[in-house]
Amino acid sequence: MITARRNPATPKPESGTTATPNPATAPGAAPPGTPMPGATRPGTTGPASTTPATATPASTRPATPASTRPGSRPGTRPATRASGRAVASRLARRQHGLVTRHQLTAGAGVPGGTITSRARPGGPWQRLLPRVYLLQTGPPDPRQRALAAVLYAAEPAADPLSGDTAVLTGGAALALLGIREAPAAPADVLIRAPRRLAPAPGVRPRATSRWPRTMTVSGVPTARPVRAAADFAARTDPGAPPDRIRSVLAQVVQAGWCHPHDLHAELRTSRLLARPAVRAAAAELLVGVRSVAEARARDTLGATDLPTPLWNARLHTADGVFLASPDAYWPDEGVALEVDSAEYHYTRDAWQATLRRRLRLESHGVLVVSATPAMLRDSPTEVLAALRAVLALGASRPVPPTALARGHQQLALFPDKG
Repeated sequence: MITARRNPATPKPESGTTATPNPATAPGAAPPGTPMPGATRPGTTGPASTTPATATPASTRPATPASTRPGSRPGTRPATRASGRAVASRLARRQHGLVTRHQLTAGAGVPGGTITSRARPGGPWQRLLPRVYLLQTGPPDPRQRALAAVLYAAEPAADPLSGDTAVLTGGAALALLGIREAPAAPADVLIRAPRRLAPAPGVRPRATSRWPRTMTVSGVPTARPVRAAADFAARTDPGAPPDRIRSVLAQVVQAGWCHPHDLHAELRTSRLLARPAVRAAAAELLVGVRSVAEARARDTLGATDLPTPLWNARLHTADGVFLASPDAYWPDEGVALEVDSAEYHYTRDAWQATLRRRLRLESHGVLVVSATPAMLRDSPTEVLAALRAVLALGASRPVPPTALARGHQQLALFPDKG
């Protein structure tokens, strides 16, 4: 029988207890695995260090380089790619969703291969013009197409929205202003001479040494309306409808975008008054004509022996209260001609406004003759007969009308033959 013998150096446990002291936790005892003084580790020749080993906190461990992390591209950092995406998004928000290749590569750090990949058919981007991208999948609207033309023509390193190196002009600029018959395409863009730029689909760059005053329309840098109207007249195809120049220039003046004197000066500076269509349109604007319908009425009246009327004269009462501005007015006879087109006068509100204007004129002794553009075109003799009768009636009245034409004068037509 084998009996366990107690070590004499070990204290006897107290009565009623069965726990035996753990040598590893006894006071003064070394932790398990700690070499004893003077001991050597296997494979070493000197004494082992007696300093206990300590664990390094995770926060102080050296970070693994991004280029060695699983799934990362060599030489790139996720933070850099994220900042590049942020720059591209900020540019797109500022430029109606459009960015140039130079802005993506130099400003946002987007690799060229990424641009090409994302702009493929079916991708999230679209290539609208060479070096110009739309960061959306839907079709571009007219405003985006107009700005894309400016981005294409602007110098790569310049801010394209500043209007310093490229501005929209001509029909595309006028279309942004709401001029109905101004064509939005092709887009004419001015660039500073002597710089040259090849045309692109739907874009016609034009170098000029006479840089215009600029403005911003719907986020697109454009030339001022007076210059845009002159550039439109200069670039209009001779085969275009004969009344297109007449209509567009009249709308620009009628809408208040420029004064007829300023437009005439710009047309003269651009050497466009030698063109018959431009010269005729400018002449009509100087005498007060503000629409194609009024211009045709002027042509009809000019072929007769009727007195020459004032066009779009502003009529006031003797106290200075504004009454109306009829299309044509004969002040000596107190007769007005109103050319009422269905487009502007035959909605419910417009028709009521037309009747109120006529009542105001008639209440101050003005005799009103109304006709439509179709009547002047198809049956001018009937309109002229009515005008003759009313003019004779107005001339024979003992009491003249109380309406006065103020601030209106017949303007000399090109006195210098320029």
